[in-house]
Amino acid sequence: MTRALTIKPLADNTALEVGGIDLDRPLDADARKALYEAFVQAGILVFPRTGISPEAHLALSRCFGELQRHPVKENWAEFYPELVDISYRPGHEGESSVALYEVDGQSRGGWLPWHSDLRYMSRINRGGILRAIRTPREGGRTGFIDQIAAYATLPEPLTQRIDGLHVVYQLRPDFTQETFGKPESLKLIANAAALDAMAGRIEQDFPPVVHPMVYVQAETGRKVLNVSPTSAVGILEMPGRDGDTLLEEVLSYALNPALTYWHDWQENDLVLWDNWRTLHSAEGVPEDCVREMQRTTIAGDYALGRLLSDFETGRHDRPADAL
Repeated sequence: MTRALTIKPLADNTALEVGGIDLDRPLDADARKALYEAFVQAGILVFPRTGISPEAHLALSRCFGELQRHPVKENWAEFYPELVDISYRPGHEGESSVALYEVDGQSRGGWLPWHSDLRYMSRINRGGILRAIRTPREGGRTGFIDQIAAYATLPEPLTQRIDGLHVVYQLRPDFTQETFGKPESLKLIANAAALDAMAGRIEQDFPPVVHPMVYVQAETGRKVLNVSPTSAVGILEMPGRDGDTLLEEVLSYALNPALTYWHDWQENDLVLWDNWRTLHSAEGVPEDCVREMQRTTIAGDYALGRLLSDFETGRHDRPADAL
């Protein structure tokens, strides 16, 4: 049940704001339908001050699909395994689930480069909802870029060049190791304990995967620029400098500042994004600030990712559930 459900555009139509939702009661079929249609249309939905509890956070998330546990189990929230803690807490060793970096000469807790979630997996989850629990005195915004809009800006010759190409991805728990999309001056000051713990099991648990550079949104037929700078190793069909140069060119369109929506968090805000078509980034906070955030992972798979070995052996028809 809802009050008067309202959906209105934000930031030059790069996101939609949703109001009139009471998550203490189940949403009716009409409200769920309207929310899903808005989700497909924009890919980014903002619910101001709606996430008043973990239960409300989970209830809204389930409106968009079943939830799954994040593969990085070290970051599961206590008592709520379907919630992932992505908080930065200074001065408490082992309590921050995100790292501290120096970015452009400034220490930034919880800084994250542009990425799509789980791009280093063969199965990519449908989306996620972030909830702000405790906001910092400054900074802490999250940026989102819709890659349907980004694809529409590509010049025709470039769309032809990347048609049918794929990018190889593999997890790196330290963003200074990234090849694409990182600031030149990036330095790691202190990594989160969970990320350090992952380093020893990268090859076993997170082998290289491959995803297409472009795919078609099933509901609308619109093309999606399907690239993530974080975790990218290079173009499968063009290894080496030429492929890296092409990927850098494509990423310059994917990271278009004119298409970016930056959310300035208030406590209990919820933001939903379609992970199949959206890149996001966290600008981080000053080293002495606290920023407490949790997120859900909405299950689903667009069924286009594969383990790298599947391409090497020619087994392109292997179902995603078997990976």
